Amino acid sequence: MEILESFKTIEVESPVDKIIRQIRDLIIAGYLKTGDKLPSERRLSEKFGIGRTHIRNAIKKLEFYGILTANPQSGVIVNGTDMVAMQGLITNVMKIESPDFFSLVETRCFMEAFSVQQAAVRRTEVDILKLREALANFEEKVINNLPAENEDFIFHLKIAEACHNSVIKTLMLIVLPDILEMYRRENLCAKEEAGKSLKEHRNILEAIVSRNSNVAKDYMNEHLKDVLEFSKRKLNL
Repeated sequence: MEILESFKTIEVESPVDKIIRQIRDLIIAGYLKTGDKLPSERRLSEKFGIGRTHIRNAIKKLEFYGILTANPQSGVIVNGTDMVAMQGLITNVMKIESPDFFSLVETRCFMEAFSVQQAAVRRTEVDILKLREALANFEEKVINNLPAENEDFIFHLKIAEACHNSVIKTLMLIVLPDILEMYRRENLCAKEEAGKSLKEHRNILEAIVSRNSNVAKDYMNEHLKDVLEFSKRKLNL
């Protein structure tokens, strides 16, 4: 065996990964329990010796995965989470290679086409209720001209849940946060686009309710067409 093969690749953690790792370790060790509140962004920033933007990004990522909940009134709260599942999930979050935006979007499109087809076949009445609730939350934000990126993505996650394939849901949880961050940076969820997305969400939901899997897939592909084209332009494809 060549001696070079004995060496291991050196992994350089980002500030966000280091924050996530420390929060994970504190939860697993029992220092942070369900219902506990994290210190403020300012205090965490001073403690870590890094900018508040890194703190905010780490919290947003953990919030997206359901590990933390940020509330304007009560602060950032630790949710009740299965420790084994949480440890595996955060490990995946930190170890996944940082892919280009096009790769993320292309992967998302493949998964969404499959998940919406299967959701139309496998969905239960409980799934429909959750999808209608997610759509109503998205609609409320759009009507009130408020940022609706989170509500948009939650609707798509509920479709993944309704397809009843745990691997698809896990993969969606891995790729969606990075796509969401790009959406925010590029302002891809502008008000006029949000109104268009709302109509498309309604069409997708009605196709799922009607158990029309092919129509649901067509609606989903049309819904994601613009962002796929945008991601190609970003990569000069």
